[in-house]
Amino acid sequence: MASEGGATGYIVHHLTPLSVGEGFWTLHLDTLFFSAVLGGLFIWFFKSVAERATSGVPGLAQNFAEMIVEFVDTQVKDTFHGRSELIAPLALTIFCWVFLWNAMDMLPVDLLPMIGSVMGMEYMRVVPSTDLNGTFALSLSVFFLIFFYSIKVKGIFGFIKEMTCTPFGPWLMPFNLMLKVVEELAKPISLALRLFGNLYAGELVFILIALLPPVVQPLLGFPWAIFHILVITLQAFIFMVLTIVYLSLAHEDH
Repeated sequence: MASEGGATGYIVHHLTPLSVGEGFWTLHLDTLFFSAVLGGLFIWFFKSVAERATSGVPGLAQNFAEMIVEFVDTQVKDTFHGRSELIAPLALTIFCWVFLWNAMDMLPVDLLPMIGSVMGMEYMRVVPSTDLNGTFALSLSVFFLIFFYSIKVKGIFGFIKEMTCTPFGPWLMPFNLMLKVVEELAKPISLALRLFGNLYAGELVFILIALLPPVVQPLLGFPWAIFHILVITLQAFIFMVLTIVYLSLAHEDH
């Protein structure tokens, strides 16, 4: 496929989403499809492990699930200082879902696009994390939860006071409000752009390696794949931890 349209055409083809609609109402079908499939895979795995869980000698699947749950639970206990039954399941969902998003980057870059072309699909971008719409949608869900818990814990007047009277007191309300608006907007933007930027760059490197002669590809592709395993895990961890931190700040009532 690398010869179709030259190197530039090959790169553009792999980074162009399968979409319908125009302008604001454009839907990236590949991002929606793979996100739904990976989310279903996450639910199915943990549900099946929970149904077959035993107090005796656990199997490999139960060991793996318990290790992930314990890891996430430790992060929540160390970082979150409020009281909420939602935060730990939310953190687990975010970590696993983002990791699965990122793990799609480990598949051969031509595999699924070739299958899609056989099925009549002109484009297919298989890594949801390389779609800014996907990462932004996930970060906006965290953004709305931040406001929901800020108002729930502090009350509407406490929330307004926090937005207008900190950090410089009531005499500088317009300046305080401007700073707080910038601070709050920076949270979803930084979450979305950090995840998107790292995975987009990683996918681009894989595509560039695929353009090299077949003899060279394993020499560069394998070391990059090993390194990229750390990247995809780290990015999922960072997204989860920042979500916990932001929601912990939202629960601070003083």
